Amino acid sequence: MAGSPRYIRNLNENLILDALIANGTMSRADISRHTGLSKPTVSSAVEHLIERNLVLETGRADNAQGRKATLIRFNEAAYYVCGIDVGATRIRIALSDLNGEMIDYRSYPMQMDHSGESARMSILDVLQSHMDEMLDKNHLNWDQIQCIGFGIPGVVLPDSGDIHRIVAPLAGLEEALSLESLSGKFSCEVILENDVNLAALGEYTYGAAVESNLFVFISIGTGTGAGIMVNGQLLRGLGGLTGELAEMRLGDDRRLEDVLSADGLMQLANHQLDAYLLTENDSGATNLRKHLTPERLFEAARSGDVQAMRILKQYSGMIASALRHICVVLAPHLIVLGGGIGGNGDVLLPLLRQILSEQFPAKPDLTCSKLGERAVVIGAVQVALQQTMLNLKI
Repeated sequence: MAGSPRYIRNLNENLILDALIANGTMSRADISRHTGLSKPTVSSAVEHLIERNLVLETGRADNAQGRKATLIRFNEAAYYVCGIDVGATRIRIALSDLNGEMIDYRSYPMQMDHSGESARMSILDVLQSHMDEMLDKNHLNWDQIQCIGFGIPGVVLPDSGDIHRIVAPLAGLEEALSLESLSGKFSCEVILENDVNLAALGEYTYGAAVESNLFVFISIGTGTGAGIMVNGQLLRGLGGLTGELAEMRLGDDRRLEDVLSADGLMQLANHQLDAYLLTENDSGATNLRKHLTPERLFEAARSGDVQAMRILKQYSGMIASALRHICVVLAPHLIVLGGGIGGNGDVLLPLLRQILSEQFPAKPDLTCSKLGERAVVIGAVQVALQQTMLNLKI
């Protein structure tokens, strides 16, 4: 109840925690001056925080006169949080302390049978096994993990935590990866979020979009999607569908994801190379066609291959078409490209910037992810950390 002794004590302890997190090591007198709380109130609250293992005494201050003050600091190792990125091709896991410092990071190939009850049990067992391995390597136990944030390449329904429209390679795992299923498997609190939303949060916190008031993170890879942040808050929209670029239609009425995804890029490249090789005897193009992958296509473009650059120039035009629609509606300050394909900024950005300068009514800054493949898992750590700090301050 507001105004009760317990409520007041919690407020005081929260003020002290915030001060220690923001300022580092402080004496009790420093805390009193910073928070405006009386010295007896600070001493009482600090003792309770020590009992909760949330703060530690670290020694004596180096003051010149009088009795040397005991220094207090926030105990970032009191608990830990994790972020897990369940991707189409890889599972990425990060372990963080309460200061958001990454303690460990691991990446595993995604190798799953996606059908039936066995798939449900299998993916959950795999995730738990990877978590157990990480905790063991870092000499931690499950009691020390407060929360896990999961990033899923699909629409996460805000009310139920169910998953819709999961990326095609993970079709069949919707029930297994639902909030209810994950919460039943792991003993700590679980948060489930769309992976591109988490990537946007990661870029806002540590990456290419720090301090950006309005930006869009666009992921292009196995699928396509966008995370939109305004004043540090994610936009979710009706049913959590904000940023579902996959359903955007281009001029020929094709779905954006069918055109821009890795499969779409390969279809475009195959078509262009086949047409070219009907009239030209080009060993380089023949070899590229025979061993075509997105990675090889970008490598060829970097090496100056004319046909590879021609394909990617046409592909960039289709990306630009989608970006133009977004800019007309939102006029963002910044667009950040990421994902397995979107992250090839050295090739794509010059092409896109030229189109942007010539054709866009609103001309945002355009850049690539600074966090790369870790963007989702770093965002997942952030939501887990935010929830944990809220819980610890209750």
